[in-house]
Amino acid sequence: MEKKVLFISSTGGHFNELMRLNPLFPKYNTYIATEKQKNNEYLKEEFKGKVFYLLYGTKDHPISYPFKLFINCFISLFYFLKIRPDVIVTTGTHTAGPICCLAKIFGKKVVYIETIANINSKTITGRLLYHIADLFLVQWESMLKLYPKAIYKGWIY
Repeated sequence: MEKKVLFISSTGGHFNELMRLNPLFPKYNTYIATEKQKNNEYLKEEFKGKVFYLLYGTKDHPISYPFKLFINCFISLFYFLKIRPDVIVTTGTHTAGPICCLAKIFGKKVVYIETIANINSKTITGRLLYHIADLFLVQWESMLKLYPKAIYKGWIY
């Protein structure tokens, strides 16, 4: 039986990194999740029935952000139960956190790829998911000092 893999990240640079993994998509029963933005609506056509969107939220909007994150937790739960992925692969930020936690609760695998943008500092999501990820990858060798159990495999790009 083909593994179900959910690739998830926030929109923007994290999503661009995630989409660099597209050579892996045909190898699995692939699903895509990201925040809904006009620039990624093409996904619905490209991945018919295998894409879902979360609310776009940013910490730059401290009033609405906690509410959107809370709602995204429920959206994530709904889609997690609907899809029942075997593996979650993420390049991060807050959008991916809830579904990665759900994956661990349900005994599924989590693969986290720390963003290429960080060379000498941890991301908030990286700090949180480092402890639950089954495979934690960094794109800079210098990041191994911060994440000693991580694996360096080079850049996604």
